[in-house]
Amino acid sequence: MATASARATMAILLLLAALTASHIASSLADCQYSGYLPGRSGACDQTNSPDCCVDGQQYQRFLCSPPVTAPATWAALTVNSFREGGDGGFPSECDMAYHDDSEMVVALSTGWYSGMSRCGRSIRITAKGGAVVYATVVDECDSVNGCDAEHNFEQPCGNNVVDASPAVWVALGLDQDVGLEAVTWSDA
Repeated sequence: MATASARATMAILLLLAALTASHIASSLADCQYSGYLPGRSGACDQTNSPDCCVDGQQYQRFLCSPPVTAPATWAALTVNSFREGGDGGFPSECDMAYHDDSEMVVALSTGWYSGMSRCGRSIRITAKGGAVVYATVVDECDSVNGCDAEHNFEQPCGNNVVDASPAVWVALGLDQDVGLEAVTWSDA
């Protein structure tokens, strides 16, 4: 039988999850999908538990992202390896280089990436517990294309994703095995 303290902790966690989901859902309403990409499976690297494409499945595509708001914008934090041979695939688009898993780097969804306009810029990421880190934008988390070798046969990114290196997850004190966390971000 669970103690009162354990029940209270569980209730708080469920409340936080519900609030986070409602914030993300409301931000998604500001940017509607622009069509579907037909799924095609392939050699999907399973590092960091990616969402690999399935033959015949349809995946939403986004040309936009929710508006960037002050003081910060809600996002889904995912984990990605930008190193050579990692699940990120090709070199980062901003600098045509690979980045070690110890580097504080991110890729932003297509709309936030804004045609490379955020390349090399630092963003501030805040986790639910209040931990804050700064990371450099080095790539796009493609919200339009996917299900091919260039994208590790993964689904297109959602329109609200900050795809972060393992170093960002460690600095925020988050468990990479979870693979998805609600955060806020802003231009630094």
